Amino acid sequence: MKLSFHGAANEVTGSCHMVTCNDANGVERRILIDCGMFQGERMCGDKNMVPFGFDPKTIDAVFVTHPHADHTGRLPKLISEGYAGPITMTEPCMALTRIVLDDAHHIMTENAEKCGDKVLYEKEDLDVLEARMTGIGYHQEVMVAPGVRVMLHDAGHVLGSAFVSVEAEGKKVVFSGDIGNEHVPILPDTEPISHADFVVCESTYGNRVHEPPAERAQKLREALESIIASRGVLMIPSFSIERTQELLYEIDIMLRSFKTTVPMYLDSPMAIRATGAYRHFKTYLRFDTPILSEADRDFFSFPNLHETLRVDESKAINDVPAPKVIIAGSGMMSGGRIMHHLIKYLPDPNSLLLIIGYQAAGTLGRRIMGGAKEVHIYGKTVLVNARLAKIGSFSAHGDMNKLTKWLQPETGGVPKKIFLVHGDPEAKEMFAAHLRGALNTEIIIPEFQSSHEV
Repeated sequence: MKLSFHGAANEVTGSCHMVTCNDANGVERRILIDCGMFQGERMCGDKNMVPFGFDPKTIDAVFVTHPHADHTGRLPKLISEGYAGPITMTEPCMALTRIVLDDAHHIMTENAEKCGDKVLYEKEDLDVLEARMTGIGYHQEVMVAPGVRVMLHDAGHVLGSAFVSVEAEGKKVVFSGDIGNEHVPILPDTEPISHADFVVCESTYGNRVHEPPAERAQKLREALESIIASRGVLMIPSFSIERTQELLYEIDIMLRSFKTTVPMYLDSPMAIRATGAYRHFKTYLRFDTPILSEADRDFFSFPNLHETLRVDESKAINDVPAPKVIIAGSGMMSGGRIMHHLIKYLPDPNSLLLIIGYQAAGTLGRRIMGGAKEVHIYGKTVLVNARLAKIGSFSAHGDMNKLTKWLQPETGGVPKKIFLVHGDPEAKEMFAAHLRGALNTEIIIPEFQSSHEV
């Protein structure tokens, strides 16, 4: 059996990993786990255009862990270059993947018009992709070939997210995808690994420990109180899937004890559509309060929340006097409606930018978080006078403690080898050192396009 790494190796984004094995008849099989987009300053860069490092025509099956673009964004390219088999994921993941890739296409088109970027795929490619997607349930075994079995398990990261186990040649390898945070108020806990010989594990926050959930709620309350007192604007760049829904849920709970009302705007067509999918697939969710028994039975809305689906509704937010709250994508500030709000409100010292998710290297969000005094957005120089705050425990990724716990299977002992992917170099190095001491097993940080016999 061989593992090869074609994305998210020397960085966080672009997840794309392959297992090559022999079936029971000795025929070589290739299974691809995820096929994500490399993300940086803008949605689509030159790196997404380079060859995969393998021939898509030779792939037997593709499994998708969850819908985020850094795990799904190159699927249309995979098909256009010759992959002809099924693309398997959970049913909620199917619904959200189309939403994510529609939005990514919109942002790529916008960046192409404003910055001359290339467009990775067209709308017609998404129609072909959608026809090829197959939805399955957790623990439903898929026989890729005789003696080659694949199964999805709940990762607790976003609605319908999964980690993938592949069994072949008498070995079991687990691909983490993205592992969810602890104490997520709207999702089931991450399923433990039952057994694994080898694990390919994400390491986004392998070098840190998130603050407790109670501190998350307190920081959010403080941000709201701050902009009410200063009569400013609270901008929250939010990932449309999971982070936005958790945020709305937390605000819904919080406002029951809030004495002052402030207008809030969900200014993201993608987040609005994704929230609809969360409502539709609510049987996959698990709430930490009995919210479904309440009168409105709606867990993501409250009286002063306005969903601005149309462009004219978004522009009208500017006419509403502060204080106000704007939740908009994209979460890394690499495009979307948040860009226009940043242009308008970043220069205002009374306003506050609240970062609640990971900011990849090269993104506008990373530069602002790093203390930039001015940034360039759509050709304009924008002063950064607004205050900056961050809440780490809103992250949909598990931290060092969560990942370490998850990497200890229920049976069979610690995996023989653990491959760390999906992390900045410093995060992976620190996490690797920690795991070598905590688990006493071989930890490998694979290079991009490298292959490893297991």
